[in-house]
Amino acid sequence: MSFAASVLTLYPQMFPGHLAQSLSGRALERADWSLNVVQIRDFAQDRHRSVDDTPAGGGAGMVLKPDILAQAIDHVSPQGDARPRVLLSPRGRPLDQARVRELSSGPGVVLVCGRFEGVDQRVIDGRALEEISVGDYILSGGEPAALLMLDAIVRLLPGVMGNDQSGLSESFENGLLEYPHYTRPKIWEDRSIPDVLLSGNHAEIDKWRLAESTKLTQLRRPDLGFGKKTPPKG
Repeated sequence: MSFAASVLTLYPQMFPGHLAQSLSGRALERADWSLNVVQIRDFAQDRHRSVDDTPAGGGAGMVLKPDILAQAIDHVSPQGDARPRVLLSPRGRPLDQARVRELSSGPGVVLVCGRFEGVDQRVIDGRALEEISVGDYILSGGEPAALLMLDAIVRLLPGVMGNDQSGLSESFENGLLEYPHYTRPKIWEDRSIPDVLLSGNHAEIDKWRLAESTKLTQLRRPDLGFGKKTPPKG
């Protein structure tokens, strides 16, 4: 059974976007995963297809109505659907590689793309939406975040990258940033490939890579808790 993604949005024309290209696009063509994009406005009940209203208590912006959004969610994710329901939200739990791996090993995901000032809290609670953030910044809507999240998930699906071991030594997989990479030519603009990488001594290469990963993590991302894990060999 392929990974099934459903996206609820006011801008369905933004999908599949870049996901139709390269590895994810070929996987989509092979039906390794599927993408169902649903227009939230289709569930509006007035002639203007209204989906939002002013915030209770006053304030700027507009809020997505719970009745309209709930109908859209129930349409794509009826009772018994095992897929997690995710609301892309700047106040959500930060997306990390561990959560991406969890999602990639499941049956799929339902992504709700917010707009305006936000989403009525009652539909978040009533439909058990997991709020996830893709970074400490504000986007104009959840669509770019949904594309980013799907990109991270789809590349981990079996067969998408070709060599399933490719992702195991990448940044964030083991609590460390990835070590530097080099390729031919051996010398470029008076800069040489480190000798150890040309030595053929795989034990020393692994040692060098771990040291470089640790150094980079200490310098750039000490919050990752470097040293708790070690990157795989190879």
